[in-house]
Amino acid sequence: MTENKLANLHNIHFIGIGGAGMSAIAYVLLKRGYDVTGSDLNAGHMSAHLAEEGAMVFMGHDACQVDGADAVVISTAIHENNPELAAARAQGIPVLHRSDVLAAILNAADGVAVAGAHGKTTTSAMISCISAEGDIDPTIIIGGEVSSLGGNARNGLGRFVVAEADESDGSFLKFHPYLAVVTNIEDDHLDHYGTEENIYQAFKQFLSNIKAGGKAVLCVDNAKVRRLAEETDQTVITYGMEGENADYTARDIVYGVDGTSYKLYYHGEFLTDVHLIVPGRHNVLNSMGAFAAAREMGIATDSILASLSKFGGAKRRFETKGKVKGVWVVDDYAHHPTEIGVTLKAACQTKPNRLLCVFQPHRYTRTQLLFDEFCQCFTGCDELILTDIYSAGEAPIEGISSEKLAEGVQAALGLNVKYIPKLSKVEEYLETHVQSGDLVMTIGAGDVFKVGEELVRELERD
Repeated sequence: MTENKLANLHNIHFIGIGGAGMSAIAYVLLKRGYDVTGSDLNAGHMSAHLAEEGAMVFMGHDACQVDGADAVVISTAIHENNPELAAARAQGIPVLHRSDVLAAILNAADGVAVAGAHGKTTTSAMISCISAEGDIDPTIIIGGEVSSLGGNARNGLGRFVVAEADESDGSFLKFHPYLAVVTNIEDDHLDHYGTEENIYQAFKQFLSNIKAGGKAVLCVDNAKVRRLAEETDQTVITYGMEGENADYTARDIVYGVDGTSYKLYYHGEFLTDVHLIVPGRHNVLNSMGAFAAAREMGIATDSILASLSKFGGAKRRFETKGKVKGVWVVDDYAHHPTEIGVTLKAACQTKPNRLLCVFQPHRYTRTQLLFDEFCQCFTGCDELILTDIYSAGEAPIEGISSEKLAEGVQAALGLNVKYIPKLSKVEEYLETHVQSGDLVMTIGAGDVFKVGEELVRELERD
């Protein structure tokens, strides 16, 4: 078991406090009586919310802002040359990664940790909503904002802590959960792991960290997760749609514009009907994982179903930005080819007249490593618009560009592909080209969502 790195701390400073993961942790610590300060470059709504709750939030980074801190919390995105980080190290103030703090919170409770290349935010959001409404008073720390939760965090007095477990940098190996949910394993984050086998072994180690008496909840539609189920020594609960060998299976799935319905079976016996308002096959799987985890948390089936039936999605996960003049504008965080393919399949199942997709590639390294996969994943689009790559702080790589990717997609799929570098020009183009019955999707992990928001505003003005 890892040591509790929050022991004997009182004043905690977050560098980049407005980020999704950082803000959730900061909120829980605030509610637990810690003095929380933090800084960020932009006055985002999460920073403002924390200030309203009692945190002292500074705009911009300055060395003096760590004075008096018992510890400084950083994420992987914080560079060593950050003046606050440099000052903390010079003063001998302990520097904690955000995963250290999350581990301290989760490991002291019965943690429900959700990991996977895709689907972990939605699955953890579903579990969070179910448990928050299920009289077990959980603590919640997730990466996506959910309107019914009032954000991305909740401090509870119950035995469970629900959290997203980030595998991207290996930090999920600090967690010792009671329930470990794995949605899938893909060849993402190769910049950190180096090989696909290393990624798999990390997930295997993640399961080995499960507390005594705990269980693994695994989606066995994914080949690597099936292997995990076979090789782990932990008690395993499985779910899936492919084959009949999983503990939980879905049958008679009906997709429509108003959502998705299916029949849920447990050990081959009919259990219940499930209705979702979020679309797509991937959300059937997400809901099955959430259902299985919630039952292990002791939540009644009727309560689970009631929560799932009104779950509207997490922010940036097939999030409706608006429906104006017959144009449906949706945003999604998908940035890996598999995610994109799944998201677009769900979009096609809603049967729009036209599907217009705006994709902003995320990171030069990811675009380079998965270039061929990106060229193949946009099936179903009637028109694809590519913007410049969102670097996320990376230096450009020669020969890797959105313009080159546009050529690759065009050659591979024969789609109508346009390269429009700047987001403002994309919005201008869409405003003059969208028609009633269109579904416009902005896709990517950067700031492409701004295109959809501006398009909705302009359509409302007209």
